[in-house]
Amino acid sequence: MPSISRRGETMPESPIRKLVPFAEAAIKRGIKIIHLNIGQPDIKTPKVALDAVKNNTLEVLAYSRTEGSETYREKIAGYYAKNNIQVNADNIIVTTGGSEALSFALGSIADNEDEIIIPEPFYANYNGFANASGIKVVPVVSNIENNFALPPIDEFEKLITPRTKAILICNPGNPTGYLYTREEIKKLATIVKEHNLFLIADEVYREFIYGGREHYSILQEEGLEEHAIIIDSVSKRYSMCGARIGYLVTKNKEVIKTALKFAQARLSPPTYAQIASEAALDTPQSYFDDVKKEYEERRNILLSELNKLDGVVVAQPQGAFYCIAQLPIDNADVFAQWLLEDFNVNGETVMVAPAAGFYATKGLGTNQIRIAYVLEKEDLKRAVHILREALKVYAR
Repeated sequence: MPSISRRGETMPESPIRKLVPFAEAAIKRGIKIIHLNIGQPDIKTPKVALDAVKNNTLEVLAYSRTEGSETYREKIAGYYAKNNIQVNADNIIVTTGGSEALSFALGSIADNEDEIIIPEPFYANYNGFANASGIKVVPVVSNIENNFALPPIDEFEKLITPRTKAILICNPGNPTGYLYTREEIKKLATIVKEHNLFLIADEVYREFIYGGREHYSILQEEGLEEHAIIIDSVSKRYSMCGARIGYLVTKNKEVIKTALKFAQARLSPPTYAQIASEAALDTPQSYFDDVKKEYEERRNILLSELNKLDGVVVAQPQGAFYCIAQLPIDNADVFAQWLLEDFNVNGETVMVAPAAGFYATKGLGTNQIRIAYVLEKEDLKRAVHILREALKVYAR
């Protein structure tokens, strides 16, 4: 029998999706599942985006330009200008989701066995993207005790080697919801300039910031023009996860030139999805104000309910729509599977994402879960009630 590649064998499973078979089996048994495991917003997609597809008059669904249509990229640049980020259309490559943007970025800046430093816990698929590119993830640990703030810069310094190519952050963070401060971004800017590294920032949750805080982008920091690469996406911003449109943004001309070659290999981003995404840029500010208010209220309810549980420690998210909860258990993978296989309250159970898959360091996060608060408030309350009862039974 032909053999599978070593890269394929070492490709990590998604901690978010690997429990799906157990969830499907529970549904077949008549169990209703409240999904806390995946960041699929229940907010309606802007009507202007859906109408742009419904009402278009295309007669041939043709390829677009490899880097995305010029009109769309110009409108994206206009969006960034409103957010105090000054770029032009030539600084942008439209991609098939933020995932492809990150893959293009990694492929453009690093070779096999090169290294990327990432504060952990981090978005689980970073492990997969790095593995697919032959890149080694070097984690620097952040802690729930200080809300997953940026680790001390000297911890980054210790990890830099001749093979280090970049530092990668998610701001605000998935899975932690942590929002890096302006001062923390400036510290990162100093170290990447000193060591001639790239600073990659996944900024897909930029719109979702709470408590009167402000988002500070790496492309707002002066002197980072040759170092900064932004990964962005329409998925969460406009509740358009299925559109699979993202973008890579940088002022580094060599990175754009190189990433474009990777983009040419996949021909072009999807045309209909670009039409919808371009139209979405005309979404009124009131849409975002309402969505942000709704998520903040959900966050507050979730934190309030979780903080009532004995032995549970919860990080305080300042952005995005996720939080990490540390539970009084030994193994969150076993607990999450048990919830689906052996536990319910009046025919309902919850599905969570074990947090160990959001770490690169083995043994970390084994008693933590990620919760996505993308559900109605009453569903969140009911989910925490089920979690409370589950922990009581599981302890016995």
